[in-house]
Amino acid sequence: MIKVTVYNEYIHEVESEEIAAVYPKGIHGCIADFLGANEDITVKTVTLETVKEITDELLIDTDVLIWWGHMAHHRVPDEIAERVYNHVMRGMGFIALHSAHFSKPFTRLMGTTCSLCWREGDRERVWNIMPSHPIAQGIGNYFEIPEEEMYGERFDIPTPDELVFLGWFKGGEVFRSGCCWSKGLGRIFYFQPGHESNPTFFIPEVQRIITNAVRWAKPLYRLPEIECPHTPSPEENL
Repeated sequence: MIKVTVYNEYIHEVESEEIAAVYPKGIHGCIADFLGANEDITVKTVTLETVKEITDELLIDTDVLIWWGHMAHHRVPDEIAERVYNHVMRGMGFIALHSAHFSKPFTRLMGTTCSLCWREGDRERVWNIMPSHPIAQGIGNYFEIPEEEMYGERFDIPTPDELVFLGWFKGGEVFRSGCCWSKGLGRIFYFQPGHESNPTFFIPEVQRIITNAVRWAKPLYRLPEIECPHTPSPEENL
């Protein structure tokens, strides 16, 4: 079984009736529902209210951490972001969704500002530019999102190890919408679609991509802790 933990601020859905109507279980609940429908995936959820539950014990028991945040990045304690960073370095997978580009864990992992330009309310066409990639399996040449928040370049991130999806918006902007990195022993995927007021996470292609990303990002090997050991020469006893 792949053990997934989904973090979502769960502020917009509480404070806005319109957004609650889009995601009555919260964004985390929606993601947990479609991921949990797979026989090989189990899901836990955490919100900003319960963010202190992101302990070492929880992360040790998490294969892939999914992060959605927007208006309260600053309210996530620095020590939790550092804890997430350390577990990714040791092998845990990390998936950042939409406005999690500015989250503390993601900026810590990227080592850059992760800034971009944006505009609400635009049509997006997501192009599959690496169809052989595991995350792109089951996705056609492109798919349409009728309304999504526009994210545009320049996106201040390190050059992705692999660029799987490219977003184009009707206003003319393009964006690196699906990016992969290896950091330490962990795998990281950033996926741009997912504005809180749009039902993006109900789109079958989006659900397929996130599910594929979970299976891709699961650990291949995990260290119990980060270490720099002194070791004897293997030639000494020959």
